[in-house]
Amino acid sequence: MSTPDTPLHQIGRPGEESAAPTGGGCGDACGCGGEEYDGDPMECGLDPQLAQLLADAGLNPLQIEDIAHLAIEEDLDGGKDVTTFATVPAEAVATGDFTAREPGTVAGLRIAEAILSVVCTDEFEVERHVEDGDRVTAGQKLLSVRTRTRDLLTGERSALNLMCRLSGIATATRAWADALEGTGAAVRDTRKTTVGLRALEKYAVRCGGGVNHRMSLSDAALVKDNHVVAAGGIAEAFRAVRAEFPDVPIEVEVDRLDQIPPVLAEGADLILLDNFTPEQTREAVELVAGRAKLESSGRLTLDNARAYAGTGVDYLAVGALTHSSPILDIGLDLREEAV
Repeated sequence: MSTPDTPLHQIGRPGEESAAPTGGGCGDACGCGGEEYDGDPMECGLDPQLAQLLADAGLNPLQIEDIAHLAIEEDLDGGKDVTTFATVPAEAVATGDFTAREPGTVAGLRIAEAILSVVCTDEFEVERHVEDGDRVTAGQKLLSVRTRTRDLLTGERSALNLMCRLSGIATATRAWADALEGTGAAVRDTRKTTVGLRALEKYAVRCGGGVNHRMSLSDAALVKDNHVVAAGGIAEAFRAVRAEFPDVPIEVEVDRLDQIPPVLAEGADLILLDNFTPEQTREAVELVAGRAKLESSGRLTLDNARAYAGTGVDYLAVGALTHSSPILDIGLDLREEAV
């Protein structure tokens, strides 16, 4: 589903006003907990309305601006876009359409706008045809931009790199969310993310209908096998975390059914069932009987997703959402200008 096209509106250079409407929002699964950005959008140097749109989506405008600068600086490497500089007149202005080359779920449109706002030497106009999280078809326009041609072409690859990457994650997540529809289970990501892009990649998971796991090591505790070895046992590891951080949610990984009762007795908030079969998972659900949330991990594929979800677990942890999803093919096409 796509939103109606909105008229072209101006995105100002840093600090200038814009008439862009606000909207969006990341939903209940957002890692930001639904909190609105309470800083001053002007502090980040992006257009205030764009900064607010990013914040409403659960993203930090300051971080997005940093990523945008990093992307452009990496591409220019202290120089200039020599091909574009040589072939495009300085005064040329063009309209370009970011278009899906294949069907999927889109994410990262406002990120692309942030990148363009960093590279553009003059104000530019955007027309938003869809929103993040929308399903799109091959050939569908996503975002139209009118600005200096040199700037548009210089920022093209950086904008596409992130938009294609995030849309690929959203598309893969949507496939899992569709497979689990009606089961009561949700697909959840992990910390297997690209360095520096975790917030964006986890945002893309939300756009695809998934749920975020912890955003960092400090959000919650996850007691895994190495912690158990270091502490001398599962119960011992749990007690150590609870004693040191009494208010932090604790998830404990188990790989055998007999490890579940002592974890339950200690009061675990969530139990991670590592490499359980669907039959073992069903036994675990019966054993826990609602006293803790349950998450399946390992052995999971789209083909067996409903079999695991049908056991009654709450989450399916899929690291591949962020570490192995192929990109969604998106391109930028300049419109032919009328002579």
